[in-house]
Amino acid sequence: MSFPYTGGCQCGQIRYEIRAEPLTLYVCHCQECQKQSSSAFGMSLTVAVNAVVIVQGQPKTWTRKADSGREVKNLFCGECGTRLFHQRTYSPNTINVKPGTLDDTSWLRPVANIWTRSAQPWVNISDQMLNYDGQPEDVHSLWEKWTQQQS
Repeated sequence: MSFPYTGGCQCGQIRYEIRAEPLTLYVCHCQECQKQSSSAFGMSLTVAVNAVVIVQGQPKTWTRKADSGREVKNLFCGECGTRLFHQRTYSPNTINVKPGTLDDTSWLRPVANIWTRSAQPWVNISDQMLNYDGQPEDVHSLWEKWTQQQS
């Protein structure tokens, strides 16, 4: 794939571009991600915050506490409710794009599972990926694995 990567909400009111290569992609099995995705897990594509540009519309925001106890700012379409991004207050230089909102998802290959202790019992956790019971202390291992996978 070549960037900019493009995406948007379900109703088309909000469109965005990612103008730099992502840092990593992981699957989160925490209960909050299960709720927000209405599924067994959520996915997060970590990108430098200045690489994400909203080209149409303006997301609404709300803030919540994550399972880790840290604050997360959620950005979503006020019309259709699609969650597009989340920003962690403890990592102001990055933003997590909800990768299912990308126009082309065929190139996505997660490198890690986090919060596996909350995973649904029927989800198969691959031993080919990095796996964490909870929140990883150091995200650099996820970034390194992503870089290796992209090579």
